Amino acid sequence: MAFSLKDILLGKPKDPLDPRVFHQISLVAFLAWVGLGADGLSSSAYGPEEAYLALGGHFFLALPLAILMALTVFIISASYSQIIELFPTGGGGYLVATKLLGARVGLVSGSALIVDYMLTITISVASGADAIFSFLPPSVHGAKLAVEFVLIFFLIYLNLRGTKESVLFLLPIFLLFVVLHLFAISLGIFPTAEAIPALASKTYQEMVGDIQGMGLWSTLFILLHAYSLGGGTYTGIEAVSNGLQVLREPRVATGKKTMRYMAASLAFTASGLLLCYLLNLVSHQPGKTLNATLLEKIYGGLLSPGGTATYLMVVVTLLSEAALLLVAAQAGFIDGPRVLSNMAIDSWVPHRFSHLSDHLVTRYGIWFMGLASVGFLLYTRGDVKLLVVMYSINVFLTFTLSQLGMCRHWWEVRKEQGWWLRKLLLNGLGVSLTATILAVTLVIKFAEGGWVTAAVTSAFILVCYVVRSHYNRVRGALRSLDETLTNIPFQPDLNPVPAKNPGAPTAVVIVRDFDGIGIHTVLSIPRLFPNHFKNIIFISVGVIDSSQFKGAGELANLRRLKEEELKSFVEFANCLGWYAEHRYALGIDLMAELEKLCKSAARDFPRSVFFAGKLVFEHETLLTRVLHNHTPFTLQQTLQFEGLQMIILPIRVFAHSAPSAQGAT
Repeated sequence: MAFSLKDILLGKPKDPLDPRVFHQISLVAFLAWVGLGADGLSSSAYGPEEAYLALGGHFFLALPLAILMALTVFIISASYSQIIELFPTGGGGYLVATKLLGARVGLVSGSALIVDYMLTITISVASGADAIFSFLPPSVHGAKLAVEFVLIFFLIYLNLRGTKESVLFLLPIFLLFVVLHLFAISLGIFPTAEAIPALASKTYQEMVGDIQGMGLWSTLFILLHAYSLGGGTYTGIEAVSNGLQVLREPRVATGKKTMRYMAASLAFTASGLLLCYLLNLVSHQPGKTLNATLLEKIYGGLLSPGGTATYLMVVVTLLSEAALLLVAAQAGFIDGPRVLSNMAIDSWVPHRFSHLSDHLVTRYGIWFMGLASVGFLLYTRGDVKLLVVMYSINVFLTFTLSQLGMCRHWWEVRKEQGWWLRKLLLNGLGVSLTATILAVTLVIKFAEGGWVTAAVTSAFILVCYVVRSHYNRVRGALRSLDETLTNIPFQPDLNPVPAKNPGAPTAVVIVRDFDGIGIHTVLSIPRLFPNHFKNIIFISVGVIDSSQFKGAGELANLRRLKEEELKSFVEFANCLGWYAEHRYALGIDLMAELEKLCKSAARDFPRSVFFAGKLVFEHETLLTRVLHNHTPFTLQQTLQFEGLQMIILPIRVFAHSAPSAQGAT
């Protein structure tokens, strides 16, 4: 079998109609932990460091901070397990806020998630590069930004090959990180474990001294400031609820198991590193991350300070950290396009973001997330401190809205749910923690970079409103056409159905739904070509997008719907005195499937002429060109080179205050 260059680079296309494909591309809990949990676990490269440095001279507060950080991880994870139970088809923060708090709140949550996933990719790549360049000489640090650009485009390529393929490729990196950091953290804590009681006593004394010297509120401010800056540690916890579609059945059980893996590993790693910093008295050194300094101390004590073996162990561990940050960027490429897809189905963003490629990934979403992260990288120049501030705001906005929606839900169903109070308290505790982090981060860091995230998110929300307003205007313009033409009464017994005559002139009509556009196209044919065509063939493609690609049952529903709509067209054509039949296909590539069906019809009916309706706007703008497909023109060009004739029938959309649509005259 011959392979094209595309097949060699991206792999063999997947068949969405293969009943085995859902099992083949889905992730078991362990692989989901790798693909979705790496985002949270990798934040140990920057979250604990930012929190520890924010304490300044009050570093003894790291002990209560470590405990608070671990508790927060488990509380947020448990509350998101409840979201998984309530929304087993996925969708995460966007779907939760939309269903429980309303479409506008859902838009805010979804937009915040999209920008957050852009920053997930950016901060993961930038922090990974920092880890690599921590052990390289300063003379090569100028190449860091270029390396980061290359890494982002490599991840774009990797994700275009498919979700499971990208996760399997990165699995050894993830396992290496887990093993090395488990070893390093254990080595940093257990040899000095006997000092922990004394450390706790010293911490208590220092806190009392700080409270007496600075006051209670000043001490709490320092602790909350560090706690909020360490908020990057909790990012990624929501990834499982967003990406349930890629999990192995039963998805709820798989999702909850993945959450447990994620919570345990993240709490141990993040809190363990904070404790290691404190026990080993780690301080900031220019050009090095705290983890690099910590590893030098730990391995130096085990082996020999400054020795070759110590250096190699530090390098290998930092390389695993940098590599895991690349795995973490996967969350942005897996979940970001899925949120975009859900928003596209609701018409907040262009509908093409819900389309699947032949590798069953949302290609447009992957490119959008990757290029947007490149833009953030250019703006920040890869500054992790700035990115942490920008990154922490949106994720906690989504956390807070999701938890608030769940609290509202449990209150509304309190009479039907026996365990509603326990669930309400869990989500209530979660919303109090995330709202606190959000408020502190906004107040303290707004002027230091937080305003950029707020501005980008606001701009994205504005664009979404523009897109949806346009789709609503067009939908309103076509509504009267649908109501008029789809209500034409059928009289199938008025005339006998003519016999099939393959040698007679045949009109082949490309239709999508049984709506005003399709019926108008049919009615235009005898008006433009009276008594010419004797047969009419209806052709349609059921496009498998992300809304249908959730299981074999969804594809069966799509097939049944397509058959019912085409049967309605056939009955309508029979009433008009034509012999009629229909042909359809299900697929992800609309043009490829249409081309196959058209060629098949032309072979069976040699005197075929093809027809399709096309919306034509009174004022053509960039918006109308971007938001509406040009399938009829593309198909017309393709068929011309096959020697087949195609006529496009325009349906005019007028940009009046009261929109309307009319057909060509």
